[in-house]
Amino acid sequence: MIFFQGKDEVNADAPLGTSDNPSNKIFTISNAITMLRLVLTFVFLFLFVTHGNRYVAIAVYGVAACTDWLDGLIARKTQTVSWFGKQLDPIVDRALLFFGVLGLTLRGELPVWIAVLLISRDVLLAIAMLVLKRVHDRPVDVLYTGKIATACLMLGFGLMLLGIPVVDGMGIVNVSWLPLLNHEPASLGLFFVYVGCIFSVITFVLYFRIGISLLREYYAKERANA
Repeated sequence: MIFFQGKDEVNADAPLGTSDNPSNKIFTISNAITMLRLVLTFVFLFLFVTHGNRYVAIAVYGVAACTDWLDGLIARKTQTVSWFGKQLDPIVDRALLFFGVLGLTLRGELPVWIAVLLISRDVLLAIAMLVLKRVHDRPVDVLYTGKIATACLMLGFGLMLLGIPVVDGMGIVNVSWLPLLNHEPASLGLFFVYVGCIFSVITFVLYFRIGISLLREYYAKERANA
């Protein structure tokens, strides 16, 4: 039996706890790892902005980033995929990026407009999720463009956190708010951050289109049932 829920389908005949039929469990090993990743982001931010040992802070951030694949792998292997985990995991991913952005911005190593762009995007997506929750029971699956954006941003922020390698400006533009692309030397990681920002904007547009489609579908059904 397949239950249709907006854009996605839930296969009730699939084993409970698989990706096709997530459970309602909260207290699982994979969810505990996801929560640990969230705690580590707070530890990183404190160490980084209080000018503690930079490399200890980076090590904490690296552990948090590396466990991103671990919780999902364990959930699939142990058949403990849950709705809670599916909703929590992208939130923690966003928190990891948010604290990386915030830490670099507070230390003056990241242009403010990038922080504003990424944080504004996440705030708008969070608001959209709250709106869609009323008309769409299942969270919208993560898009591949979003995965590319996350990978580029994490790589870029990782290099920026390390502060190496610093390369000469490319001289492509002549504006002060695009370090590395102008004549100002900067961390090579900033290039990957720019790519991640581009894919973040693309992902936002795609999510917006999906949201509009789901709302139209919902209200069309409401009119048909009226």
